[in-house]
Amino acid sequence: MNSVVIADDHPMVRDALARIVGQLYAEVRVLEAGDFDALRAHLDGDAPDLVLIDLNMPGMDGLEGLRRLRAAHPALVIVVASGQDDPATIRAALALGANGFIPKIDPPDLLLQALRVVLAGGIYIPSRTLGAQADAAPMPGPGDAALTPRQLDVLRLLLKGEPNKGIARQLGLTEGTVKIHIAAILRALQVRNRTEAVVRARELGLGRST
Repeated sequence: MNSVVIADDHPMVRDALARIVGQLYAEVRVLEAGDFDALRAHLDGDAPDLVLIDLNMPGMDGLEGLRRLRAAHPALVIVVASGQDDPATIRAALALGANGFIPKIDPPDLLLQALRVVLAGGIYIPSRTLGAQADAAPMPGPGDAALTPRQLDVLRLLLKGEPNKGIARQLGLTEGTVKIHIAAILRALQVRNRTEAVVRARELGLGRST
């Protein structure tokens, strides 16, 4: 049976997130935690499939708690679900190793989409994070961004400076397919070229080796 830990100090929020999680699996064991100590207690046993955490619950200490959690559990799938959704906090959470960030104000169907992306091995990025810098001139985006596992593979090689031919060879793809993936990455990150994509990915902490 799949297991998910929902860590938030508000019972109504935990209930709402549990209903969304229930749509992901035919059978799921949902564990709840109202503070950071309770969350760590749940993680002492078998690793859950997913952890949803609030940055502002008691004992969490904001991003510091996320840093400690990621250091203690490098392979854990962590999604931040928080009311603190300013772009700087979202970028910092992703850079510290969160697999996704879901603002609590987003509608349930968008939260469900985000969790599906993350559980498939992707990264979910709220669109408000992208192009938040004053000197950025991003292209308009259709909504929140999701990088698929294959796009993340391509992005990791872009970060290493690999040309399209090298990316195609290493991933067993055609150059045309690589170009399609790169175009999708540019759209998702709301940048105009490969160089900007590399810069934005580094800012967000994307492209980490797993």
